[in-house]
Amino acid sequence: MTIAEKALELVSDGSVIGLGTGHAASDFVRLLGQHVRGGLDVRGIATSRATEALAREFGIPLLGLDDVDAIDATFDGADAVDPGLDLIKGLGGALLREKIVASYSKELVILVGQEKLTGRLGTGYCTTLPVEVVPFGLPLVRRRLVRMGLSCELRLREGQPVPTDNGNYTLDIDLASVAEHPRELDGRIRAIPGVVETGLFLGMAGMVLVQQEDGSVEVLKRSG
Repeated sequence: MTIAEKALELVSDGSVIGLGTGHAASDFVRLLGQHVRGGLDVRGIATSRATEALAREFGIPLLGLDDVDAIDATFDGADAVDPGLDLIKGLGGALLREKIVASYSKELVILVGQEKLTGRLGTGYCTTLPVEVVPFGLPLVRRRLVRMGLSCELRLREGQPVPTDNGNYTLDIDLASVAEHPRELDGRIRAIPGVVETGLFLGMAGMVLVQQEDGSVEVLKRSG
């Protein structure tokens, strides 16, 4: 069984589903679309333009946030998952919309391979923290991060800043030596004028589906 197949078992007929961004989430969207064509009644809210296009391709009806009071469940990927189910997300460039949709959801279900599991955020597979920044505020944000002792780089493509879906830029922070206190770090970064959002998703995921190398799926649930 794949994590997309396991995730589909959690989808109820008539529900509103948040559709994540990235490889694992895209696999789920494709599978969901196949079942929609077979008669499953769901509506989706996409976390990125790429996911929106994919959902339309597979026939999933889409809504906006103003169309619903809440999202029943969002299915998304992650770049890192720690033992408490805290996450780093955003290497795919959609962290702001992902966080908005996740915050609007009754449940956030994360789909990952086992390589994404880590004992501490900032170590293992992902040592980068994406931060979305307003272009005008970029010089200030970079200087403040340096003063905090953080090493960061502007995300570029062919020498030009890579815009997010919201027209902002992304600074990638090297977390290798500063991830011991993610909540404190998140608060300090978000307090900088010009920072829109960080890729730290803390206390948000209720369940993580982990694809094991033997083909099985491990289900992790947040305690308490």
